Amino acid sequence: MLQAASAIPAAAGQPTDNILVAENVSKRFGGFLAVSNLNLAVRRGSIHALIGPNGAGKTTCFNLLTKALALSSGRIMFNGSDISDLRSAAVAKRGLVRSFQISATFPNLTVLENVRVALQAKHGKSYHFWRSIHSIDSLNARALELIGEVGLSASQGVTAAELSYGKKRALEIATTLALEPELLLLDEPTAGMGHEDIEPITDLIRRVAVGRTVLLVEHNLSVVSTLCDRITVLQHGQIIADGTYAEVSANPLVRTAYLGEDDA
Repeated sequence: MLQAASAIPAAAGQPTDNILVAENVSKRFGGFLAVSNLNLAVRRGSIHALIGPNGAGKTTCFNLLTKALALSSGRIMFNGSDISDLRSAAVAKRGLVRSFQISATFPNLTVLENVRVALQAKHGKSYHFWRSIHSIDSLNARALELIGEVGLSASQGVTAAELSYGKKRALEIATTLALEPELLLLDEPTAGMGHEDIEPITDLIRRVAVGRTVLLVEHNLSVVSTLCDRITVLQHGQIIADGTYAEVSANPLVRTAYLGEDDA
């Protein structure tokens, strides 16, 4: 059986192996302890999943790691620097980016225009009414590269409202990539998708992970089993298992808490 991870996974390796490390992180909401003494290490260049039943604390954990929520205790290290007291915008500039930080796509803008807006935010070229629209033409080449990276080249002139659900998620990933993340956090990237969209999005995540690190929350275990290098399982705000899919799926604690199986 795996240990319930009171020590940081993979801490025995070189410090530079881990791009993100959470040490004894806790979050209280009044008298409710949502995340308790959490230790987590995300290895550079990996695809790492957080899984667990509803109410396990996955979203709270994500919000703490991206600094959308302040820590009650503990610390978070990113690329060897303590980011515990930084705000979410500051950590995004350092390269730790959650998918919704370039929020929902603009439904009446085309795919190209949506990605260009994200690039404007990154490069400080926000459009003002007194400037010519051609002042942001220099961003088109990079926007087209990103659109191609997520497989939307044929849809660059289509408005976001006209895209299928799966293609909208691909567009959201493209706008997030415009921020040049070193660590990309994705919150349930396949949620609400039909079977026909899940495989393309899984393939997309695998492609965009090249040269980056990805941390995701995902409920679809078939996606997790084929996509992720390492899996951390949460229950009641605590880590109960951490390892490969084969390791965590064989863990009796995980079977009881997540899969609903009896330990007997």
